[in-house]
Amino acid sequence: FDAALAGCDGLFHVAADYRLWTPDPEAMYAANVDGTRRLLQAALRGGLRRVVYTSSVATLGLPGKGLPGDEATPVALADMIGHYKRSKFLAERAVDELAAQGLDVVIVNPSTPVGPRDLKPTPTGRLVLDAAAGRMPAYVDTGLNLVHVDDVAEGHWLAWRHGTPGRRYVLGGQDLTLRQILGQIADICGRRPPRIRVPHALTLPPAYIAEAWARISGKTPGVTVDGVKLARKKMFFSSERARRELGYSPGEPRAALEQAVHWFAENRYLRSGVIR
Repeated sequence: FDAALAGCDGLFHVAADYRLWTPDPEAMYAANVDGTRRLLQAALRGGLRRVVYTSSVATLGLPGKGLPGDEATPVALADMIGHYKRSKFLAERAVDELAAQGLDVVIVNPSTPVGPRDLKPTPTGRLVLDAAAGRMPAYVDTGLNLVHVDDVAEGHWLAWRHGTPGRRYVLGGQDLTLRQILGQIADICGRRPPRIRVPHALTLPPAYIAEAWARISGKTPGVTVDGVKLARKKMFFSSERARRELGYSPGEPRAALEQAVHWFAENRYLRSGVIR
């Protein structure tokens, strides 16, 4: 890391192992926690002017009852569901340690970024892709805060320019229920939205079965236990601090969904004729 940072004025650390299921959790902690600590230690040794660290709203608390969380909502490691959330929570604590040692570092917490060029795709992109392909005929009562990936990128730059060292900033967009999200994707594709609401209790057994098969087949499960558990709460968040202190101003996420669906279609993630 020292050689890579030689001559650099600053650092944007945006890399992470973002999966809701992995057969090897230790690799996720090695990347997200140990990798972050080692990289920021090198930044401190190199005397970089500023670091912007990309965390996630996964590390933040939720007040419940569908109310939005923010940077000050109480939360603890015990509240983290799954290895991804725990690894990002621990990575933030490593960042806090380096900040206490004198590193000028600002933390940004993107919500649910959506847009084109999601190559893998990420779990978020997989949701959009499956919905566009008609593989989500039903929904559960949950919600996400959607934001265009371009707005998240702009938020990083604003954090570099205006962020307070050691402070966290939620980079979110609009709170939407899953039913609303699927409805918008269905509209983009020219089909009827799903109308069947599935109780949370019925989604957990298929998730355990999917993960068991994934361990045998080596393929990523379409539904995960952690994903089902996370869906029990609406992942709604406020970006008021970023708006007030950074000048952050995200747009409507509808354009992000449209661009994501069209990009998947143009790059053959979707069969022809899906978008009518």
